[in-house]
Amino acid sequence: MDTIRHWINGALVDSKSGRRGDVFNPATGEVQKQVDLASEPEVDTAVAAAKKALESWQHASLATRTRVLFAYRELVNRHKDEIARMLTLEHGKVLSDAQGEVQRGLEVVEYACGLSDLLKGEISENVSTEVDSYSLRQPVGVVAGITPFNFPAMVPMWMYPIALACGNTFVLKPSERDPSVTAFCAELLQKAGLPDGVFNVVHGDKVAVDRLLGHPDVGAVSFVGSTPIAKYIYENGTKNGKRVQALGGAKNHMVVLPDADMDLAADAAVGAGYGSAGERCMAIAVLVTVGNAADKLLPKIRERIAALKVGNGLDPASQMGPLITRQHMEKVSGYIASGAQEGAELIVDGRTLKVPGHENGFFVGPTLLDRVRPGMTCYQEEIFGPVLSVVRVATYEEAIRLIHEHHYGNGTAIFTNDGGAARKFRHEIQIGMVGINVPIPVPMSYYSFGGWKQSLFGDLHIYGPDGVRFYTRNKVVIERWPDPRFRGVDLGFPQNR
Repeated sequence: MDTIRHWINGALVDSKSGRRGDVFNPATGEVQKQVDLASEPEVDTAVAAAKKALESWQHASLATRTRVLFAYRELVNRHKDEIARMLTLEHGKVLSDAQGEVQRGLEVVEYACGLSDLLKGEISENVSTEVDSYSLRQPVGVVAGITPFNFPAMVPMWMYPIALACGNTFVLKPSERDPSVTAFCAELLQKAGLPDGVFNVVHGDKVAVDRLLGHPDVGAVSFVGSTPIAKYIYENGTKNGKRVQALGGAKNHMVVLPDADMDLAADAAVGAGYGSAGERCMAIAVLVTVGNAADKLLPKIRERIAALKVGNGLDPASQMGPLITRQHMEKVSGYIASGAQEGAELIVDGRTLKVPGHENGFFVGPTLLDRVRPGMTCYQEEIFGPVLSVVRVATYEEAIRLIHEHHYGNGTAIFTNDGGAARKFRHEIQIGMVGINVPIPVPMSYYSFGGWKQSLFGDLHIYGPDGVRFYTRNKVVIERWPDPRFRGVDLGFPQNR
């Protein structure tokens, strides 16, 4: 059986920890590979390689860094179908969805290719007599990324292209559930001309995470995952003096007003709720229907659910694949059961789904819960599966209050044909990313991605302008060249004249 190894200092490295994890094919339930799980000394080796490589990489010209990133962009684009297939085999999402993930990751690589413009400083001439002041953005140093299973190509690409563009070196700890993509991308970076040690991959679990959080040579940590772990990463990383951005969970609400185009809203709800089997932090999890909107919307959603094809992600006919593990499948099924037990109306039950030829796969079909109330477990917690909860409210104001009272604040959307209502929603809603007749408002690479409340720990969002700020430190220089008119000791506080 193939074993996925660490990538340290430009080479695949055999693990000495003696620990390995299983990598499943979620569609069949079979173990297809194993992955090495790093020990603390192995993490130390990767960090040491990154620290050594930093000595030269941080001084590499912008032209050199740009050439590497452009070459990497071309290599990823050339191999994007191969990368997508790796994703499908280990994550389970359908191939078209995997291809979309790679494309969105490429957009951040393309943004990072503009580093010569992104890293421009500012200058003010003659701030005092013959004194100039200017600012520089310089790399943090060795930085680390800890990434989730649901986007094994895209989320790491939200981090390392910008970090490398800014002159940092990088240690990535990807999910051990679907790790093949990161190993492949490490080799592509080397082929693109990235010097050895600038980018390293250590596979592992909590042992590797804790060592990265405590390592004195790691200056910053970027994380995407669940809220409890995001909070843990933030608290322990900052306690050890690191800069941390930790993106957590979500419970994204989609408000549907009575005047909305119900066919558009139904398409959006099904696509955003069940795409990638709901394993997206930007998935729509809650439909907030105002007035009589539910009575018009739900029949259309049920029609679309009935027509969905669930199966192996490599089957071109499949529109939705399995969940990542058997444990997660059981967890999602538990949320469905609790919703019904607590009084929700189970309109479509995905637990009954059977995929012919894949009876041991980790499948849960599209599920629809109506008349969900805010106090229910299925409403409060992030399910991260193909479950849509419908909450009925009487007014727009009640819908807003419902969203604001939830502890997550990642993304939201409103569907309406009323421009005034949409503008009011955009202005008033206390959520990080907002869609107007758009169900998954994931920002383009030249903006930044991040939520509010319990969906983000830290001050800066990921990629885009905030990514550049996160991976650089600002330095201000005040400069004067020797002039005999300004000699002599002055103990007073400096004044601009």
